[in-house]
Amino acid sequence: MKTALICGISGQDGAYLAQLLLNQGYTVCGTSRDAQISSFRNLLHLGIREQVKLESMALTDFRSVLQVLTKIQPDEIYNLAGQTSVGLSFEQPVETLESITTGTLNVLEAIRFLGVPIKLYNAGSSECFGDTGGTAAEETTPFRPRSPYAVAKAAAFWEVANYREAYNLFACSGILFNHESPLRPERFVTQKIVAGACRISQGSKEKLYLGNMQIQRDWGWAPEYVEAMYLMLQQDQPDDYVIATGKSSLLEEFVATAFAFVNLDWREHVVIDNSLLRPTDLAIGKGNPAKVKHKLGWQAKFKMQDVVQMMVETKLANLVKNQ
Repeated sequence: MKTALICGISGQDGAYLAQLLLNQGYTVCGTSRDAQISSFRNLLHLGIREQVKLESMALTDFRSVLQVLTKIQPDEIYNLAGQTSVGLSFEQPVETLESITTGTLNVLEAIRFLGVPIKLYNAGSSECFGDTGGTAAEETTPFRPRSPYAVAKAAAFWEVANYREAYNLFACSGILFNHESPLRPERFVTQKIVAGACRISQGSKEKLYLGNMQIQRDWGWAPEYVEAMYLMLQQDQPDDYVIATGKSSLLEEFVATAFAFVNLDWREHVVIDNSLLRPTDLAIGKGNPAKVKHKLGWQAKFKMQDVVQMMVETKLANLVKNQ
């Protein structure tokens, strides 16, 4: 029986990954900065809270990381922790850089220090690519990060690559494009849109305030994307992979789709608010998942319309249940 350590288990990806690994027969341990007071709402939502061992760990504290690795003795580590919001990274750049860049370095250094054959998955991000002019980004596409979050993720990616080459660690990064689910909090625009559309369909008189509706993103389904993470650590050799659907859509299309599922015209309920615009933003995000399909046999089954429909159905069901 393998033991997996998931750093950042309380987030969307951490919870779905924990569920997947439990189904594969793993012993699953997850970390949070303070496991005693964290609600682990997503684990409770999936009904797996009691099946997961939880530990407090501060990724920015090397001693804390070393203690937990020594105690748990994992076969695999999935590093999904750190500040996850692009928008928030402009307001909290230091926290973003430290939690992602220093955090990833501490995990790598702890594995090297212990000298045991732990496999590491690192959560990379499509934000690292910046604007590619509409060209689908692949593993060899240069990074041109345009936010503190993207800068931090780019640095962490190269840390992983460096430790893999210098110390022969089994360490790899998944460069994930946008992936959503009902577990997304409302500070993410996709869940904000879905929740707003569903409340309005139930009689709310609110308006939905959004920023740039002309950006394009490659949206996938989070439970599928964690399967790719798992597959990456089951290989004989470590490598980096772009994880994406290969199809991009306008944010305006995402909005229109969400409102259409509740039989509403989005134009009657959405207000463009320039205060929500970011200092810099990507015009088009699009990934080329050819390598992961060829080498790992992974392919996204669900596209944007499917993702929106599943999120809307879940949100409506929750609203009805809570009435």
